[in-house]
Amino acid sequence: MAVASERKNASLASMVSLSRTHLTALIVASMLFMEQLDGTILSTALPAIANSLHVDTVATSVALTAYIVGLAIFIPASGALADRLGSRTVLSGAIVMFVLCSVACASAHSLLFLACMRTLQGIGGALMVPVGRLVVLRSTPREELVRTMTWMMLPATLGPLLGPVVGGFITTYLSWRWNFYLNIPVGIVGLLLTRLFIPEVKAEHPPPFDLRGLVFAGGGLAILSIVAELFSHNQGTHTLLLALLLIGCALMGIYGLHAHSLAAPLLDFRLFKTSTFRISVLGGAASRIAVGAFPFLLPTFLQIGTGLTAAQSGMITFCAPVGAIAMRPFVPAILRKWGFRRVLIANGFSAGLLAALIACYHAGQPLWPLTLILLAAGMAQSIQFSAYNTIAYADISATRMSAATSLYATMQQLMLSLGICIAAGTLTFSCQFNARTQPIAHDFMVAFLVVGFISFLAAPISTRLKPNAGAALSGKKG
Repeated sequence: MAVASERKNASLASMVSLSRTHLTALIVASMLFMEQLDGTILSTALPAIANSLHVDTVATSVALTAYIVGLAIFIPASGALADRLGSRTVLSGAIVMFVLCSVACASAHSLLFLACMRTLQGIGGALMVPVGRLVVLRSTPREELVRTMTWMMLPATLGPLLGPVVGGFITTYLSWRWNFYLNIPVGIVGLLLTRLFIPEVKAEHPPPFDLRGLVFAGGGLAILSIVAELFSHNQGTHTLLLALLLIGCALMGIYGLHAHSLAAPLLDFRLFKTSTFRISVLGGAASRIAVGAFPFLLPTFLQIGTGLTAAQSGMITFCAPVGAIAMRPFVPAILRKWGFRRVLIANGFSAGLLAALIACYHAGQPLWPLTLILLAAGMAQSIQFSAYNTIAYADISATRMSAATSLYATMQQLMLSLGICIAAGTLTFSCQFNARTQPIAHDFMVAFLVVGFISFLAAPISTRLKPNAGAALSGKKG
């Protein structure tokens, strides 16, 4: 009788713990969605912002660039700050900063003020996401990590694709300022839940904060992100872009030399010695370049290359996140049956093939084949990033988890920016090679093929995983 009672109490305690873990993941997912959505939601609102602030439309792209710069500078510091100040404290502060800056952006009456507030908003986003992921990794039992990470990473798939659609709707029927007001209720709820349910976890004896490393790494990443943004919008002279590129690379090189002499640098490249982390970063880089390119390429391709209206292209693009949502419940079972290695190899091939199929679509064809292709692409992304974001931490010790989340988030942001740069560069080169000033369907076909080939590289990289890699996470037998 006593044994049965103890088992019942243990089972109840386990369920309570699991429910708290899922709630933590849901809170972090809402922050991730808010941060990802804000990265792209203004892309369709730039003409309205230009008209409201009485500036040129091209100049308003600084609102996009400023946000990415804020992200790039402080992502490397996120794990170190969480170790010193505590995860709940950093998350709460980041949410407050994000919401207050959203209010300031909504009330902006000059482009300079908007750009400054967007930079601060990006800093808040940079601290929210990696620290939130760190909390989930520390609080989730290993056997539940796949399921938890699968649902937590859904916003990363939805945000960039939903941003232009949601932003276009809000700007058309309300005002561009409501793109920022949207963050207020989400942020308030997130802050209350964070204070109630997110644990305050900090390191007992954190190493000294690497301020010099933050200057080198943050500055280098910010400049490289600016290059990607300017290049994607066809702004800046070739001399300026080359100079910024060299400065950004030089700062990252200096940081590499600086970090080599430290026991606990902000971005610890020694983590690449762990094979599962290294393969997840490299294979994920190939896939994330494609994901970064698609929100830039797809809506423009559907309008310029196939003659669809903005509303039609938005509805078609929305098929990808629908596919991602539909696939999420099946990801844990897929990984449990076939394991990380087989799934990532097969999915890497399929992602490249789907990009090639999109490239083959042209004006005059029925829309339903393209809809099915985008639906399948969303499903492939759902599987791919759930697997990568879980296997990355399979062999990382608890003491190095903060450093791992900072480095992983930094590489993730860098690859997404690089995807935009590669897509825009391919379009520009194709136009110039064919003596055109504006891209046509053929140029987009070339861009999709290039992006598809890069995505395809994830498959051979994933062959380097051991057959039983991540078995403790997925539950795969044998």
